[in-house]
Amino acid sequence: MTKEKIEEIIEMKILSTLFIVLLLGVSNALVGDELVHKFKSPSFSGINSSAHYLTIENQEFNRKAAIEAEIKAYREELEREADNTTLARFIRNLESRIYAQLSRQLVDALFGENPSTFGTLELMGNTIEYSVSADGTMITLKITDAEGNVTEITVPIGSFTF
Repeated sequence: MTKEKIEEIIEMKILSTLFIVLLLGVSNALVGDELVHKFKSPSFSGINSSAHYLTIENQEFNRKAAIEAEIKAYREELEREADNTTLARFIRNLESRIYAQLSRQLVDALFGENPSTFGTLELMGNTIEYSVSADGTMITLKITDAEGNVTEITVPIGSFTF
């Protein structure tokens, strides 16, 4: 080996030693803070855990209430659709006309050309009895429902004027 080669090797060793010393000096200044693990969830850390639990409970309550409201709205929509079918409207109209005819027959029986002083009408499990008082001034309607509850209505005849 030549003298130049030896000097070159020595120079490289000195440079590498300086680089290592410099690196050790700089890395000593770069010492960081200690690593501390903290849980993000309040369930584990305990910080703000009561607020966390209340938030979860409130979210669950709101979700259940929204689902119940949606189900109720859907049921009401189905009921409205069922009530607005052609068949449902026809049945309502027919019932109205039948009731009007029954009430007209009752009025004719009470006030027509040949008025009766008493009578009975059966309607959907209900019994309607009517009678005119002996002096002809009062009409008594006695309505008995299917459960046996009785309602009695007394109407004066002579005081109606149109």
